[in-house]
Amino acid sequence: MRAAIIDLGTNTFHLIIAEISPSHQVQIIYKTNVPVKLGEGRINENIIIPEAFERGIKTLQDFRKEIDKHQATTIRAIATSAVRSAENGSEFVNAAKHQADIEIEVITGDVEAEYIYRGVKATGVIKSTSLIMDIGGGSTEFIICNQHALVWKKSYNVGAARLMQAYFNSDPISENDKTEIKTHLNETLEDLKIACSIYKPAQLIGSAGAFETFAGLILADLDVKTVKSVAIPFTSYQSLSKQLIASTHHERDQMPGLVKLRVDMIVIAAILTDYVIETCAIKEIILSTYDLKMGILSGLKFRQGLV
Repeated sequence: MRAAIIDLGTNTFHLIIAEISPSHQVQIIYKTNVPVKLGEGRINENIIIPEAFERGIKTLQDFRKEIDKHQATTIRAIATSAVRSAENGSEFVNAAKHQADIEIEVITGDVEAEYIYRGVKATGVIKSTSLIMDIGGGSTEFIICNQHALVWKKSYNVGAARLMQAYFNSDPISENDKTEIKTHLNETLEDLKIACSIYKPAQLIGSAGAFETFAGLILADLDVKTVKSVAIPFTSYQSLSKQLIASTHHERDQMPGLVKLRVDMIVIAAILTDYVIETCAIKEIILSTYDLKMGILSGLKFRQGLV
């Protein structure tokens, strides 16, 4: 079976085309991503602005061409926070169907967390009670699990794009902005704090995205395209986080390996990650390069009776 997976993220649209064999093997034959910035401008007002709407549909039209070129027979297009919260989200879904011949499934945050867990689990990195964290543009998902099962999960509307648009008002980010973010997190993530106090996860597993950036900036020889998971040195992360938060936009823009899309949002990601590390008493960080997309592929294998 040849399958195409589209992840319509708030910042980036991803396309993976994979061959799933009867022997359970998944071979990625095509992979691309486009910084659509669907949440640009008015994500906290729950609106997809016209420019972002147009970029999104154009990207899906391009994806459709690649899907047809590679003769994928199964297509799953999954939309997350930006589309599910937008007042004109249904208009975007309809436009994708009629203009790009792609049917979008808008999933809940709870289902999104489940897919992320499946993707991370497929790496084999979960060895003990762990907290999985996936920082998106519109939402951030948290999953507590062990090597046997998922035990708790929740999605929160504290994505990097939402927090940046609401609180990032200076360059570099001011102490007042940081305080307001932390106050908002305190108010929003109360049940995460309770869950961590109950289950006591020993390690944080960061799912792709910002954690790939952290790992790439710390581990100079790392090629995230060739690994499923890698440990991020804890003290090195702490030093990097301080540097990112204290830096100006220009200084970050000059950092090798920091893509343009994340030059500002990586500051929010660092603040959010620092908050979770401190609140949940985390002492170890691991990157999983598998995320929602690989979780969906795992689900396809199951549905097709291949595993």
